[in-house]
Amino acid sequence: MSLIKAIGIDLAKSVFSIHGVDSHDKCQLRKTVKRNKLLAEIAKLPACIIGMEACSGAHYWAREFAKLGHEVRIMASKFVIPYRQNEKNDANDAEAICEAVTRPKTRFVTIKSEEQQAVLCLHRIRQGAIKDRTALINRLRGLLAEFGIVMPKGRYPAQHAITGILADADNGLPLLARELLSDLWQDIKALNQQILKHDRKLYQLANQMNAAKRLMSIPGVGEITATAVVATVSDAKDFDTSRAFSAWIGLVPRQYTTGGQVKLGRISKRGEKHIRTSLIHGARAVIANCKHKTDRTSLWVKELIERRGFKRATVALAAKNARLIWALLRSKNEYQIDYVK
Repeated sequence: MSLIKAIGIDLAKSVFSIHGVDSHDKCQLRKTVKRNKLLAEIAKLPACIIGMEACSGAHYWAREFAKLGHEVRIMASKFVIPYRQNEKNDANDAEAICEAVTRPKTRFVTIKSEEQQAVLCLHRIRQGAIKDRTALINRLRGLLAEFGIVMPKGRYPAQHAITGILADADNGLPLLARELLSDLWQDIKALNQQILKHDRKLYQLANQMNAAKRLMSIPGVGEITATAVVATVSDAKDFDTSRAFSAWIGLVPRQYTTGGQVKLGRISKRGEKHIRTSLIHGARAVIANCKHKTDRTSLWVKELIERRGFKRATVALAAKNARLIWALLRSKNEYQIDYVK
């Protein structure tokens, strides 16, 4: 068998498909391996390029294969799909991965450490708790509407009003419904405590990370945004420019250019949704408090609001902060506020 140059692995839960090629791109390895034998099979191979799709377990396998001396590359599935031929099955997927991993224009995902993934676990669990709380409040709102009781808009007003609604014996709410909705309200309060616990843990982690503390010197970047960026981005040098970093977050305009005519639309909303959302929320907080400030960023934001409106100014400030994050991660400096002289 000729020396294998690259292999593609189609990851799964129990059975993995492997496709390997030599320096002449001829297939030299094509087999199916069970999970408990995968590491032993890869250990037999000489050092080569291993390609995988970014999915559940990809970073774990990447760390394990790297320990065996292989060069591991993880890519998004959208870069693999154009190279898949014939029907979709595990073997064809592995062949497509093997082809895509050697292409010069394929972009790869940085392999995350176990510590980074642990921080991201906290973020994902917190996001799930927030989503569950929103669903419970909406459920409570809808059930009360069936009895002619309307809760006020917004999470805080709704939670403030629910105690009085459940305690009011004259609002016509049946006893069974009152008991069931009380249990629902207890679940919401439990989720509030769970989210608060996660927030405190994130604040603690942010103060332990030097990179996160540098990022928090940017107005509009707090503990949640800073820890999410540090846990997701292993090395800012993976992005050639600040615009590439901003595009990865999804804060650059969609472009439709043809015949030399440039048309820019709304932001692409691709990539990291959690970081993008956190940056936009942080930008809103900055704008809400910039009325009496005289630094260059505040003056720029106020002028932008007058020209383009509040929402566009919010997204513009979020994109600006994304580029600042990239610059601070690259230079390892702190943000310096520039006041107008």
